[in-house]
Amino acid sequence: MRKIDLLIGFFVGIVVALIGAGLFLRFFTEVKTFSDLHIVSEQGILGKVITLGAVLNIAAFFLLLQMKKELMARGIVLATIILAIATLFI
Repeated sequence: MRKIDLLIGFFVGIVVALIGAGLFLRFFTEVKTFSDLHIVSEQGILGKVITLGAVLNIAAFFLLLQMKKELMARGIVLATIILAIATLFI
């Protein structure tokens, strides 16, 4: 069992969530880049954007399970849990 796979899965989960948040901002809001993130923070919807971005982690999780990368899939779950905790404090 390689513990580095868990770390790789964690970073994949964070990156996929950032991509999902960016796509959500691009297509469903007036904010078009991450540089306008202070506007989202002022409106108080930053936690919601992060949560909606993490929805793409479901696809990454099942893709890794199909590829028989269970430890990387656990890293995705860990990243999702960390993001959920982070949204509680934002």
